[in-house]
Amino acid sequence: MSDQLQFETLAIRSTLPKDRQTGSVSPAIHLSTTFDRETDGSYKSGFVYSRNDNPNRQLLENSVAILENGWKGFAFSSGMASIAAVFQCLQSGDHIILPDDAYYSVVLLAKDVLERWGLEFSLANMSDPTSVRQAVRSNTTLIWVETPSNPQLRISDISAIAEIAHSAGALCAVDNTWPTPVLQKPLELGADITMHSTTKYFGGHSDVLGGCLVIKENEALAEKLKAIQILSGGVPSPFECWLITRGIKTLHLRVMHQTRSAQTLALWLDNHPKIEAVHYPGLPTHHLHEIAKEQMKGGFGAMLSVQVGLNAKQAMTLTGQLNLFTTATSLGGVESLIEHRKSIEGVESSTPENLLRISVGLENIDDLISDWEQALRKM
Repeated sequence: MSDQLQFETLAIRSTLPKDRQTGSVSPAIHLSTTFDRETDGSYKSGFVYSRNDNPNRQLLENSVAILENGWKGFAFSSGMASIAAVFQCLQSGDHIILPDDAYYSVVLLAKDVLERWGLEFSLANMSDPTSVRQAVRSNTTLIWVETPSNPQLRISDISAIAEIAHSAGALCAVDNTWPTPVLQKPLELGADITMHSTTKYFGGHSDVLGGCLVIKENEALAEKLKAIQILSGGVPSPFECWLITRGIKTLHLRVMHQTRSAQTLALWLDNHPKIEAVHYPGLPTHHLHEIAKEQMKGGFGAMLSVQVGLNAKQAMTLTGQLNLFTTATSLGGVESLIEHRKSIEGVESSTPENLLRISVGLENIDDLISDWEQALRKM
């Protein structure tokens, strides 16, 4: 597909079906679990069994790979299934470096599952390349990056960390769920793998679970990921692939609108006397604002976190005062969400007790600000 096409055009063109029989503009949902085999043992369609591959999954994987400017895509049943697949490519005795501020389930996966398989991990401050370099061991094979981080929106210099990884003979993988390729393309910045929880912005409507990996050209890694995808069976259904593919068509439109609203809300909250801190890389006061500006093109994303009140109870009380922000886990949908992260992550989490994570939706920004104004007035 032409490199000259802009993102929103690619999002539409990459999700169009190639159905010459019907001329369908919208892709059909191929629910069949198995496919016709020829008498010579071949498969004319190229499809064997839906766990191996499926027309809907193939369309989704190709589209995400195109949008990330990558080589191959691999779709999974959830973001965590995607992450687990990357870790399963490693061997017993390998060492992984994880961010000290990251989606908490990634740390739990490493601690509660991977260590039993003989994989080692350690945490590093990914905002400081020196900290990452010092965390490298002789057996380090993967550095996992999350930027902006969840939930404190710390920024990591992808190019610098990728260089550290490659110098150690390790892979660099980036969770790109929050920025999406609308705003950030890790593979172009030196990463080897980019991951998405397609549940979030790709699906965009809080009604589908999925995950996806995109890699640079690497035959050995592709073979491992394909084998894990087939043999572990953690693949999305055709309908889930169809929903995510449909979401891709409006991905640019939604992300850009939500990003503009998040920037406006962050600036407003940052000037409010009852807000202790606003974590958003679009604020000039963010300690790595300049790095974020270099690697996030067109905006800083639709996620932000605030610290408000003196403790968890006061912060959680505020969520009940908001009328236009649903108190719920997840993000990236058309509706605005808010969540107290510490109570989700557990007592061992380093997340501040008074931190609330916000996913800005598609509501009118003036309405969202007015909602915060009335809620803070009650505190």
